[in-house]
Amino acid sequence: MFVPDIELQSPETIRHFQEQELHKLLIYLQNHSPFYQEWFQKHDIDIAEIKTLNDLRSIPTLGKDMLQEHNWDFLCVDKSRIAEYTTTSGTLGKPVVIPLTEKDLDRLAYNEYISFTCAGGSSEDIYQLMLTLDRQFMAGIAYYQGIRRLGAGVLRVGPGAAALQWENILKIQPTVLVAVPSFLIKLIAFAETHEIDLSKTSVKSAICIGENIRNQDFSYNVLGKKITVKWNIRLFSTYASTEMQTAFTECAQGLGGHHHPELLIVEILDPLGNPVPPGAEGEVTITTLGVEAMPLLRYRTGDICTYHETPCACGRKTFRLSPIIGRHQHMIKYKGTTLYPPALFDILAEMPEVLESTIEVSGNDIGTDEILLKICPTDFSDEVDRSIKAQLQAKLRVIPDIEYLSMEQLLKLQLPDGIRKPLKFIDKR
Repeated sequence: MFVPDIELQSPETIRHFQEQELHKLLIYLQNHSPFYQEWFQKHDIDIAEIKTLNDLRSIPTLGKDMLQEHNWDFLCVDKSRIAEYTTTSGTLGKPVVIPLTEKDLDRLAYNEYISFTCAGGSSEDIYQLMLTLDRQFMAGIAYYQGIRRLGAGVLRVGPGAAALQWENILKIQPTVLVAVPSFLIKLIAFAETHEIDLSKTSVKSAICIGENIRNQDFSYNVLGKKITVKWNIRLFSTYASTEMQTAFTECAQGLGGHHHPELLIVEILDPLGNPVPPGAEGEVTITTLGVEAMPLLRYRTGDICTYHETPCACGRKTFRLSPIIGRHQHMIKYKGTTLYPPALFDILAEMPEVLESTIEVSGNDIGTDEILLKICPTDFSDEVDRSIKAQLQAKLRVIPDIEYLSMEQLLKLQLPDGIRKPLKFIDKR
């Protein structure tokens, strides 16, 4: 199994390495980035004074709103050098274009190569990609390129279509699936309906994208349990974003996504911009290393998580990110309770009466939020309605408004034309 040498070094060595890379990045931005040239001038930043990671705090952070408003000002190369144009999903407003040079594509392939090896992958594996490879989706090209660098086999089946997925699993016999974990539930249901013996398939593991499969203590959450209780495969959790062009992937220990210090400087910050200690909640704030077309400096992702520095049995000395608790923009204030959508989805996932759901949040005139749960139930009956409400009361202490929809209606709501991934949280605030 390949592990980059820097990830095996002491925290002090890693820190020194990152400070050298930061110095190179600051010079690059000063020379090539119209946005950061103006940013440094506006905030009276002398990059020569930024010598350590702690010195980074003198540079103000920025969020997606700035990237949306000044998208092309972040570009550091001539457009003739751009090899690939990707975009963010647009779930938090206008999609942002993230262009990549050939060097950036090579970095992206390296990122996924070390991510797959972190999850135990090798050239002997065959990966089945159950996700879109079009619509300017960076992850699709990243997974494919990473697998090619690994030297493994790959099936580009695309999203959905359980029958087609199983046809390929049975015919080609892949060993690893790359999929949204809730889709694995649908694969299991299809297998049970069509008498496919899950214990006799070639699949050994799944790289889970887009949804949490673990609780904050790293035990499987409801979704993770629903998969593994029926299908004896190993699940690996991941976290990534288009802007960071980097992934955090679990190793076999299953204790959080490993940081790759050669690709990213990471700060976990409280609402005032101060670093939080290990185990405390904070916003993931990133500085990209080695990105040529559109590098980012102290970019707030909006994602809330914790981090852990205890040594990992895999030998890596890097810190590990917890499952994402939620997005800062998605925090809900409801009848005296503060919660994030993932926690609410976990509650709904535990209910046998709920087949699928979407959460819709809107504001009111007193400054708090209103929640409307759009649910496809197992049965449209008073008994099912009472049971769902009783479970919500027990878990949340309050009962949000509920609208019951058929599966067809709910899927139409989740997958409007042109969308890249199911829209399960609708923010109307």
